[in-house]
Amino acid sequence: MDWNADIWSIVPPIIAIVLALVTKEVVFSLIMGILSGTVIFSVLKGLGVMGAFNTLVTIMCDKLGSNSSMIIFLCFLGIIVSLVTKAGGSKAYGEWASKKLRGKRTASLATVALGVLIFIDDYFNCLTVGTVMRPVTDKFKMSREKLAYIIDATAAPVCIIAPISSWAASVISYYPESSGSGIEAFVKSIPMNLYAVLTLFMVIWVSTKKNADFGPMAKAEKRALLTGDLGAAGSANADEDFEKATKKDATGKVSDLVFPIATLIILSIFSMIYVGGFFENTKGSMVTRIFDAFGNTDAGMALALGAFMTLIITFIYYLARKVLTFKEYFECITPGVASMVPACIILTLAWTISGICRDEYLNTGGYVAQLVQQTGFLIWILAPVIFLIACLLSFATGTAWGTFGILIPIVISITNKVYPEFTIICLSATLAGSVFGDHCSPISDTTILASTGADCNHLSHVGTQAPYAVTVAICCFIGYIIAGFTTHIGFSYAASAVTTVLCSVAILIALLLVLPKVWQTKEA
Repeated sequence: MDWNADIWSIVPPIIAIVLALVTKEVVFSLIMGILSGTVIFSVLKGLGVMGAFNTLVTIMCDKLGSNSSMIIFLCFLGIIVSLVTKAGGSKAYGEWASKKLRGKRTASLATVALGVLIFIDDYFNCLTVGTVMRPVTDKFKMSREKLAYIIDATAAPVCIIAPISSWAASVISYYPESSGSGIEAFVKSIPMNLYAVLTLFMVIWVSTKKNADFGPMAKAEKRALLTGDLGAAGSANADEDFEKATKKDATGKVSDLVFPIATLIILSIFSMIYVGGFFENTKGSMVTRIFDAFGNTDAGMALALGAFMTLIITFIYYLARKVLTFKEYFECITPGVASMVPACIILTLAWTISGICRDEYLNTGGYVAQLVQQTGFLIWILAPVIFLIACLLSFATGTAWGTFGILIPIVISITNKVYPEFTIICLSATLAGSVFGDHCSPISDTTILASTGADCNHLSHVGTQAPYAVTVAICCFIGYIIAGFTTHIGFSYAASAVTTVLCSVAILIALLLVLPKVWQTKEA
C-alpha cells in the first residue's frame, strides 16, 4: 500500500463505538461509522462529495455480493425454524418431557438439553425452550428467573461454539480473507471461547447441585419453593406467538424437531467437505483430506447448500408424515425469511464498516498494529484488554453481532502483523466478550427473548442473572491473562488452551463453592 490514513483510520470504529455506547442503537452507530469512513477516504484521495457516496455504495455492494451465500443461509435457516415450529415438533418435546420427568433436577437438565439441541439460532432457542419447558418447570416449582437464566445461558453461548449456526456464519463472514480460512479459525477458537465454555459449565452446575444458587437467584428460588410464587410476568405474548406459529391440530412428534436439525448438521458437514474439494483431492489419508477440505471450504456456500438440501428433505419428510400440507409448508417461507431481516441488516452494515477499515481503504488494523509495535505494548495482555472492550461494547449495544463486525477485522489485522501466535486467542477473547454483553445486557434481544420465553419480568431476569454472568466474566478475564502469558513464554496453542481452560474451570468451581455460602450468610 503506497499511502496511509494514519490517525484518521481509527476515526470510523471510534465513532461507531462511542455512538453505540451513547445511543444504544447499533444500526445508527454503524451507519455513522460507515459515513465517516467513506468521507475521510474521499477527502484524503481527493474524490469529492460524490466520491464518498460512490465509495460507500461500492463497498456495500461488494461486501453484500461476496457474502450473499451467508444471507441466503440465514434465510433458509429462518424457514427451517418456522417449519419445525409449525409442524409441532417443539410442542411435542414439551409434552414428552412433562410425562417423563420426575423432579426439578431432571427438569432443569432437560431444559439445558433442549437449549443445547437447538443451537442453530438463538431466537429460535429462546422462544422455543421457554414456551415448551415452562409448564414442566412450573410443575416442580422452579422460579421463572431460574428458567430464564437457563434459557439465556444455552442460547448465545451454545450458538457461538456451534460451527453450524447463524452465529458461526456471522463470525466467519467478518474474518478477513487475506488472513486464512474463517471456518478453520472459528473452530480453533472454540476451546478458548471461555465465556461460552464456562457459562455452559456453570448452568449445568447450578442445575444439578443442591443449594448451588446465590444472590438474587437464591432468593427467587426460595420464594418459589416456599410461597409458590414463581415470578411470572403475567404476559401471554410468548404463548400467543407460539400458538400462532404452530398448527392448531399439530400432531408432531419429538422426531419432527430432531430430524430437521440432525439433517441440517449432517448435510452441512457433508457440504463443507464437498465444497472444500474432498472428492477432488485423492492425495493422503482420508483424515488428512477431510481436514484439508475443511480448511479450503467456502463456509457460506456450504452452509447455504446444506440448508437448502435440508429444506427439500424436510419437505418430503413432513408431507410423508402428514404433519404439514403442501400449502402450510410454503406458508412458512415468508415469516421464516422475515425473522432473519434484522440480522441481515446488521450483517450488511458491519461488513461495510469492516470493508472501509481494511487495507485497500483506511488500513485501520495496520495503523493500530504499528502503534502497538512503537509503544511497546505488552502483547500478552492484549487478549484480556480485548475481552473487556468487547464486554463493554456488547453490553452497551445489546448485540454481539455488531460487536463482531466492529472488532474482528481490527483485532485480526493487529495480531497478524504484530504477533500471529496471538491471533486465535484474541479472536476467542473478542467472541467471548461479545457474548457476555449479549447474554446479560438489559437491551439485548436474546435477553429480552429469554424473559419473554420464560414469561419472567425482564428486569428480574436481568437482576438475577447479572451476578452469574459477572462471575463467569471474572474467570474469563483471569483465563485470558493466563492464555496470553503461557503463549508469550512459548507454549503451543494446544498447551496454552488446555492450561487456560483447566485453570479457568478450577477458579470458577472455587467461586461456585464459596459464593452460595458467603452471599447467603451475608444476606441472612
